[in-house]
Amino acid sequence: MLIESNSKLIMIGDSVTDFERSRPRGEGLFGGIGKSYVSLVDALLNVTYPQSRIRVINMGTSGDNIRNLKARWQTDVLDLKPDWLSILIGINDVWRQFDTPLIPENHVPLEEYRQTLDELVSITQPKLKGLVLMAPYFMEPNRSDPMREMMDQYGEAVQETAKKHGAVYVDTQAAFDAYLRYYHPVSITWDRIHPNVLGHMIIARAFLNAIGFEWKK
Repeated sequence: MLIESNSKLIMIGDSVTDFERSRPRGEGLFGGIGKSYVSLVDALLNVTYPQSRIRVINMGTSGDNIRNLKARWQTDVLDLKPDWLSILIGINDVWRQFDTPLIPENHVPLEEYRQTLDELVSITQPKLKGLVLMAPYFMEPNRSDPMREMMDQYGEAVQETAKKHGAVYVDTQAAFDAYLRYYHPVSITWDRIHPNVLGHMIIARAFLNAIGFEWKK
């Protein structure tokens, strides 16, 4: 597995990451890490690799787009000095263009998204042992759907950034697409964005596969 023993892993993003995590940091007693894929990653890592003592911290914030992420980057990432960092952002950057089409100041165009992600990665990666970039997704199997089509473009920007910087890339959309070959989206989500526990496991599994997690260990 890529993540070394005694590592601090911060997982940051929007509401999909947040899911009722504690403030100021999502960790500790009484479900402090929240109920998202982050809690599943934490549980699987520490059950399967107990000797590695990997500390997982949830720093997701509901409603965030990449502008919001940049605004809190110093306090919520750099000041916490992670060894590994995982980023899942971009859903709201796309979503606001569809659910609030007449409020353009809430929209984040693709080029701004790409440039800001590259900026955050550039200033952070030298301080890390490892970086994971996860593609935003929309649980819609019809790739011609306008929102799905745009989300795919933002996902491609994440993939290009990961390749440019040598980061681990997680194709979260592809992980959902594999499930949606057999089931309708309503089986795991009410709005095609926020997953139930099965959907969170799809994200967690995709992340763990990307970092070389040994499921049969």
